[in-house]
Amino acid sequence: MSGMIQRALAAAASFALVSIALPVSAQEAVRIRGTIERIEGPVYVVKSRDGSELKLTVTDNPLYVAIVPGTMADIKPGMFVGSAGMMEPDGTQKAIEVHIFPESMRGTGEGHYDWDLIPKSKMTNGNVEQAVTGVDGPVLSVKYKDGEKKLVLTPQTVVVTYVFGDKDEIQPGTKIFVVAKMQADGTFLAPRITYGRNGAGPAF
Repeated sequence: MSGMIQRALAAAASFALVSIALPVSAQEAVRIRGTIERIEGPVYVVKSRDGSELKLTVTDNPLYVAIVPGTMADIKPGMFVGSAGMMEPDGTQKAIEVHIFPESMRGTGEGHYDWDLIPKSKMTNGNVEQAVTGVDGPVLSVKYKDGEKKLVLTPQTVVVTYVFGDKDEIQPGTKIFVVAKMQADGTFLAPRITYGRNGAGPAF
């Protein structure tokens, strides 16, 4: 693969992922988590996690990003990660998921803020400063521009990473996550679809 194509793919992947972990204004866009039920021409019919049926279309030249399983052993100091989780009384964050960002995505959604994976969940995106073994599992010290959090990983924590995807992989049964805008006709329009490859997540 030529350097030009590699740079184009990296840029596309970076653009595709840029909104994944960013706070989203409800007035501008909504996060949709669900499963493709069927495909009707250019329309993806999605069953959202609350059971409702939504119709999703994509913009011209949409981007597709696949989520693939990772392991805790893949997480190393110096990596940029994002984690959805719950705050504990001692100030640590119990990680529900950890997302390993490619280096081209360093800085995406950096910070610690409210998230809507489950009630009262938080998202923390930052650089892994240190990884140690704790009582309940690995503990990551994650530093971001305004502070630092300790993320506690448990056997239930899901670890994933991202790769450039393919439209043809999105079929009925595929789990997706999109940041979309509602159109006047009640359908949703998105510039990218993030999906779980081979039955994997996403849950975030």
